[in-house]
Amino acid sequence: MKTICFYFEIHQMMHLKRYRFFDIGNDHYYYDDYMNETEINEVVNKSYIPTLKTLLQMVEESEGKFKFSLSISGVAFEQLEIHAPSVIDLIKRLHKTGCCELLCEPYSHGLSSLANTDYFKKEVKRQRALMKQVFGEEPSVFRNTSLIYSDEIGSLVADMGFKGMLTEGAKHILGWKSPHYIYHCALNSNLKLLLRDYKMSDDISLRFNNTDWSEYPLFADTYTDWISQLPKEEKVVNLFMRLSTFGMAQPLDSNILEFLKAIPHCAKERSISFATPSELVKNAKDSISLDVTYPMSWVDEERDTSAWLGNALQREAFGKLYALTERVQLSNDRRIKQDWDYLQASNNFRFMTTKSSPIPVNRGIYDSPYDAFTNYMNILADFIQRVEALYPDDVEDEELNSLLKAIRNQGEEINRLQQEVEKWRKKATTSNMSKKEKSSNKKVAEKKTSKKFEAKKKTK
Repeated sequence: MKTICFYFEIHQMMHLKRYRFFDIGNDHYYYDDYMNETEINEVVNKSYIPTLKTLLQMVEESEGKFKFSLSISGVAFEQLEIHAPSVIDLIKRLHKTGCCELLCEPYSHGLSSLANTDYFKKEVKRQRALMKQVFGEEPSVFRNTSLIYSDEIGSLVADMGFKGMLTEGAKHILGWKSPHYIYHCALNSNLKLLLRDYKMSDDISLRFNNTDWSEYPLFADTYTDWISQLPKEEKVVNLFMRLSTFGMAQPLDSNILEFLKAIPHCAKERSISFATPSELVKNAKDSISLDVTYPMSWVDEERDTSAWLGNALQREAFGKLYALTERVQLSNDRRIKQDWDYLQASNNFRFMTTKSSPIPVNRGIYDSPYDAFTNYMNILADFIQRVEALYPDDVEDEELNSLLKAIRNQGEEINRLQQEVEKWRKKATTSNMSKKEKSSNKKVAEKKTSKKFEAKKKTK
């Protein structure tokens, strides 16, 4: 039997405003509020609300047979909380059905996995805690920003306790192999890998409404036929895309939601089932090792990290930003922490790309990659000044590292002491209960003795 695994991404970056050289040191607010509010309202009304309602209807009509997964970046969650809490309420309803699995990802939707492993772990832990707090369950499956993956990143993710991870079924990695099997990290076989079928995913997310496409118009029965006709031994088809595919990339008047709604019915007729990532990972009897020496992603034809780090401009901005990591971690300034999250978003580096791509990059307010770089670096210059005002540049990295080490040690000591207190509290509770039981048993024994004594007296 074939199994379809759907995954949808929710991410909304914070758009930066026009920031001039003369604003450095004078203006510490970097965001275009009008654009951010306009964009989130548009995507919520055109895509998120109608699509999530459709997914809920699909779950209910299939009586729980249709299943899928979602991930929400921390930055997107903050914006939804402010502008569209109804989206969060819908996701809660979907999650309660047991048919919608929530995955974990970096809080900022940034590139920390390529820059600083300690901070990457911290960021993921923070996102995991957010999911637990809001939805009452800790994710067991991870997806990195834009499905970025390498052996080293996989090993880090496995060390954090995740059982599975989503990534791209990149042709230059797989070669002759198929993405329709379950793989595992080459450095830790406990981490199972689900690989995106980019062709079938892109048939929906990129080509569905393209009238020049040879398969246009695409119907659900044709699409599920393609899946059922795959070789018998290829059991899993992973379809990963942005949730904004429905309504934004593919307009609602293209009948994209009707197509999606028909898939469970067509799949049932062809004995195709649905599963969440954690179900696939849990039920995997065997898996194949996947060697990925250099990071891959789901972006562009190259399926690598060149979309964000492919030119000197991007690498310069990336290096300057992540050089601040240790200092920002020491800060308790809420605004600095929040700006740090927003400046990390991968879209900021994507706007600076000079690559030609079949899918044009929407740069928003920027006229060119150089314009995007200049604006970002002006903002970053001001941010650097603010961070260095707290932790000056003449404080050596070794000194910062010793401070961070002291803070970590203090945290570990506090955790150890809390565990010790909890252990003694349990012992004290057990001891008190034991004393109460002994006292109770003693009273019972005394009553029995008293009754026997009274009975003897009566007999005499």
